[in-house]
Amino acid sequence: MQDNQITNSPNISDISKAPSVGRVIALDLGTRRIGVAVCDELQIAIRPLKVLPRLSWKKLLENIRVLIEEFDAVTLVLGLPYNFDGSETEMSVESRKLARNFSLSLSIPVFLQDERLTSKSAQQSLYDRGFNEKEIRQLIDSEAAVIILSDFLALKEELKGGNCNLKHKNE
Repeated sequence: MQDNQITNSPNISDISKAPSVGRVIALDLGTRRIGVAVCDELQIAIRPLKVLPRLSWKKLLENIRVLIEEFDAVTLVLGLPYNFDGSETEMSVESRKLARNFSLSLSIPVFLQDERLTSKSAQQSLYDRGFNEKEIRQLIDSEAAVIILSDFLALKEELKGGNCNLKHKNE
C-alpha cells in the first residue's frame, strides 16, 4: 500500500508533500465529462488538455495513467466541489472517493483542491477571450481544470512563502 496523501480538504491540508518541480495534472470531475489541465515542469505555465469522457473507473484510471506517463506527471490534483457556504455536495463525496482510488492505484501523490466557482470563472474567462457559446460548452471543463491547477499551485506557493507568478498559456 502506498503512502500517498489525499489533501487540501478542511480536515487535511498538507500540500507541503507535493513535489515542487515536475508536471502536475488537474482534473475537473463531471458526471459526463472530465476537464484536464497540465502545467510545465517548473509549475509555472498551465494549459488545458482534451476533455475526457466519464466512463467506468477502469477506463478512467487507464486514461489518467496514459496522461501521467505521456506528461511524466509527478502529482494529480482533483477538484473538490463545495457549496457556497463551504458544505460538501454529493459530488464532493464522489471526488473524495475517486481521490482515494487514484491514490491507491497510482504511484504519484493525489491531492484535492477546492473548486468553488471554477466553472463560472472558466465560462467568464472563455467569454472574455471571445469564444462563442458552443465553443465555451466544449472548452469549459478543461478551462475549469486550468483554474483548479492554478489555485492548487498558488496555494502551494503561498504556503511555502514564495511568490506566485502563475501564467495561463492562453493569456
